[in-house]
Amino acid sequence: MRYFVTGATGFVGGRVAQQLLDAGHEVVVLARDPAKAAQLASAGAKVAPGDVTDKESMRAPMAGCDGMFHVAGWYKIGVRDKSPGVAVNIEGTRNVLELAKELHIPKVVYTSTLAVNSDTYGQLVDEGYRFSGQHLSEYDRTKAAAHDVALEFIQGSLPLVIVQPGMIYGPGDLGPSHDLFVQFLTRKLPMVPQQTALCWAHVDDVARGHILAMERGRVDNNYFLAGPVHTIVEVMRLSEKISGVPAPATVPPGLLKAMSGMMSLVERLTPLPEMYSSEYLRVSAGPTYIGDNAKARRELGWSPRPLAEGLEETLREEMKALGMVK
Repeated sequence: MRYFVTGATGFVGGRVAQQLLDAGHEVVVLARDPAKAAQLASAGAKVAPGDVTDKESMRAPMAGCDGMFHVAGWYKIGVRDKSPGVAVNIEGTRNVLELAKELHIPKVVYTSTLAVNSDTYGQLVDEGYRFSGQHLSEYDRTKAAAHDVALEFIQGSLPLVIVQPGMIYGPGDLGPSHDLFVQFLTRKLPMVPQQTALCWAHVDDVARGHILAMERGRVDNNYFLAGPVHTIVEVMRLSEKISGVPAPATVPPGLLKAMSGMMSLVERLTPLPEMYSSEYLRVSAGPTYIGDNAKARRELGWSPRPLAEGLEETLREEMKALGMVK
């Protein structure tokens, strides 16, 4: 089979492309900077220069594919320039899906996120849940709008399956989980919020879930690729057991909410580091981004590993990179 993959120079998309190659498929990956796809190219992938914000750059490499994975996305919390959220997440998704429909791609898997459901206030929701209200971040908002775009194309008869991961971690990450663990290991994480809970899934399991969605997923359906539910406090305590580094102190959500309101005034006058921005503090102040993965287990045969197993591997790799272990 021949597959087209966007976002293959990213954490999840790269693992999706590599697993497809390992299974013997022909893989075409889209890359704004082809040099960043050198490892995939050496593994046998065909690298196509292009960008999801440029629809025509994708036409030739996507044509004739048996399936397509749209994994590319913008994920930043607390940055001042949020314009890529609309350009990449919303308009980029529209470009990709429009082209997939024009080219009659037999099946498409689109990577949404549990964050479109925002704070579930402790409720473990399923795929039928629909959030209405104000999102906590521009990432959440633009991914929710992109999810709606995908639903529009489903209604327009595009053979589309939507997958929704939660927090993704694992060796090689340069995103939020990586930053969290590096700050923890270097003892630069002074505190973590109480109550904040996420679904923690290893990147290899999330990539496998994408491929299962292509192979077994029912079109017009969405699947939560949600790992085990753990609070950040629980993750830090488990990290302490694995690494020997003391877990940071905990703070109540109310304090972070108050700090978020204060920082919203300060950042109007001066730029702030991302983790001290009002948006970052708001997202950290006790929300639960959690969902039930029963449908993915039942219909896809998806089975994410326990956090303790994946976290030990991840922390060991981070500690090696930091020179903490040989």
